[in-house]
Amino acid sequence: TRARPPRSPAPSDGARTKEINGNAIRLGGVDLTVSGGPVEHWADVGDLRMRYLDWGGDGPPVVALHGLASSSHWYDIVIPLLRDHYRIIAPDQRGHGQTTQATTGYDWATLSGDVARLMDHVGMDQATVLGHSWGGNVATNMAAHYPDRVNRVVMIDGGFLGGQNSRDTNWEEFSQRVRPRDVSGKRDEFLDRLRVQLADCWSDDLERIVQTMVYEDAEGQIRDILHPDNHAQVIRAMWDQPPATVLPRITCPAMIVAAGPRPDRAGSDFSIRREEMVAAAAENLKDGQVHWIPNTIHDIGYHKPVELADLIKGFIPAG
Repeated sequence: TRARPPRSPAPSDGARTKEINGNAIRLGGVDLTVSGGPVEHWADVGDLRMRYLDWGGDGPPVVALHGLASSSHWYDIVIPLLRDHYRIIAPDQRGHGQTTQATTGYDWATLSGDVARLMDHVGMDQATVLGHSWGGNVATNMAAHYPDRVNRVVMIDGGFLGGQNSRDTNWEEFSQRVRPRDVSGKRDEFLDRLRVQLADCWSDDLERIVQTMVYEDAEGQIRDILHPDNHAQVIRAMWDQPPATVLPRITCPAMIVAAGPRPDRAGSDFSIRREEMVAAAAENLKDGQVHWIPNTIHDIGYHKPVELADLIKGFIPAG
């Protein structure tokens, strides 16, 4: 059984280490900072010491939420295409990145409250909330729980996965399908696998980004920063309170940006299942629109950042 990381926060000086299981562990093999990029800040948010990236800008406020077992750096390629138009912050969500490894609080109400309190901290009364993958679920729940704080929602290939609007007939099938990813092996093995999986968009930037989501344990093995017990809490919330129970409560405009399948997966059961989920989500939105980015991957921000940024700019009025 993997030891649980302690609740103490990571250093706030941009250091590349984090105390996990009593040891100072390297978070990445390269510098995690971005040249000309955001300013790293920390905020006391409820029971969390939350790390967030402030990308600056003077336009309408935007909060960018990453996906499951990811980090705020998921947006590092996309936000530079948006920062001239909006004021953007991107947090490491509860249990992710360098934010506190809380042992509880992975329900939608608490996760939404985390975002609302971060907005209080930075002085954002209202914002558009972007959410990739599971972050899309958090974004939509934020809009449902705090309708006066969210003026638009962008669901980036996410926010539509959940128990009651999937083909899974029971919890066991669903939990197996959304189980933690395999990040086993040494750092070189981890990176070699991702170079193959992301061959069409691999770059030095992407090599840096993916290493902000994992750490190297005392034996030199790569592990997800998100602890398996916390991952289990997340997928339980996805099953117990799926999008079908949340999306009808959203009153603000919402945009689903869905990843169209690569040619080798077009027409597959997986692709058909996704089309059905997107259609069901769109039907549940009072003021929703759907845009498919063709021939891409789930991590649209890595593969087609320009197309994604253009859709976001078309959806959020500039200041």
